[in-house]
Amino acid sequence: MPREIAQRHQMPKQDPRERIRNFNEVALGYSPETAISEAKRCIQCPKRPCVGGCPVGVDIPDFIALLREGRFGEAAKKIKEKNSLPAICGRVCPQETQCEAVCTLGRAKNQKPVAIGALERFVADWERRELATLGGNSPAAGNEGATAKVAVVGSGPAGLTCAAELAKFGYRVVLFEALHEVGGVLRYGIPEFRLPKAILDEEVQYVKNLGVEIRTNMLIGQTLTIDDLFNDGFRAVFIGTGAGLPHFLGIPGENLNGVYSANEYLTRSNLMKAYLFPEYDTPIKTGKRVAVVGAGNVAMDAARTALRLGAEKVMIVYRRSRAEMPARAEEIENAEEEGVELMLLTNPVRVIGNEKGWVTGMECMRMELGEPDESGRRRPVPVKGSEFTLEIDTMISAIGTDPNPLLTKRTPGLVLGRHGNIIIDEKTGETSIPGVFAGGDIVTGSATVIAAMGAGKLAARGIHEYIRSRGW
Repeated sequence: MPREIAQRHQMPKQDPRERIRNFNEVALGYSPETAISEAKRCIQCPKRPCVGGCPVGVDIPDFIALLREGRFGEAAKKIKEKNSLPAICGRVCPQETQCEAVCTLGRAKNQKPVAIGALERFVADWERRELATLGGNSPAAGNEGATAKVAVVGSGPAGLTCAAELAKFGYRVVLFEALHEVGGVLRYGIPEFRLPKAILDEEVQYVKNLGVEIRTNMLIGQTLTIDDLFNDGFRAVFIGTGAGLPHFLGIPGENLNGVYSANEYLTRSNLMKAYLFPEYDTPIKTGKRVAVVGAGNVAMDAARTALRLGAEKVMIVYRRSRAEMPARAEEIENAEEEGVELMLLTNPVRVIGNEKGWVTGMECMRMELGEPDESGRRRPVPVKGSEFTLEIDTMISAIGTDPNPLLTKRTPGLVLGRHGNIIIDEKTGETSIPGVFAGGDIVTGSATVIAAMGAGKLAARGIHEYIRSRGW
């Protein structure tokens, strides 16, 4: 007889009434007993589709098999063979559209898929606690004997992953970060309640322990150019500077006080610790009635941050329907539990201000969905005569980003796409300049953390082959 499959174990969370008053992590993680029980749901199918669904190729059935036997340390090592940032991935990656989406248990057995992300998070957190008990991370391994130096520009998920992989190959890696702290979008973009910065710090320390040198306050393109890096003896350069240039709606009134880009709003709160003002010096003004335009994960982060900063009413304003919302289902659910209101099929047309230049309202139109556009989503069409005004005092624009041109415009010969993204060889990650590679949002535009990590791994392999082919 086939064995009975247990129900999927739900991740415990803070009560919504409590969590909107703090910035502590919402999801609380599995206990060892729950993790083992969930791991036992895996049927260890021979085709292993989940591995193919993982952008960095984690051997998912293998680490789950170790976990179900209580061999947590070995499970952690198995994950880190392919993924250098598992505690981050277990928290912010959209497993439901990747590894879990192709899980045989969910597709062929009419069950909910194995909670792969939650198990990865459990294993990474267990290892971190165990290391703390043993006195912390081991000393840096160093790669003093390496014969080639590689520069990595940008310390987001693509840069950190590329640097870690190159260090494992044996290269001397120097990672350059423009800001004063490491992590890129992982630090300035994702709130504490989704990704505690102590977790990020531990993952960064692991990369350092592999021998990667990190230099902060180094804006490549300004402080140094790509040519400067080559002249300094670097054999190859990886560009992983992300996409941090915010889009705006282009409607009247966007220059009023009280209008933020999500980038500025989240950077003030996350990187510059405005949520701890006045303990930290960075102020942030959040009104009582906040409209966040957009419906991706960044929009959910901004809306949920606004609630925690004291807003009485927070609205997600989105011109399509719920079915087209790009945010993770989990993040939409969390936002609604916390009291965020979804104003769907609604499009802003004008921001209204008072005589002092502060936002007082937003004029909107109702929309209906027409035929699909080039994105495959149904095109929103205005409903004639449906104009109405929302009373707000803060507006946050979260409708996407483009690459920042500071580096690319100062790198002659670098071929770019029409949105300022870097064009690469998709098999190797190499750009139009020999020895210069790129990956992540600087290539694709805004995407997921795990997609950027996959690009970092691909480029690291491309750099390794490039250097080997030249005998360096």
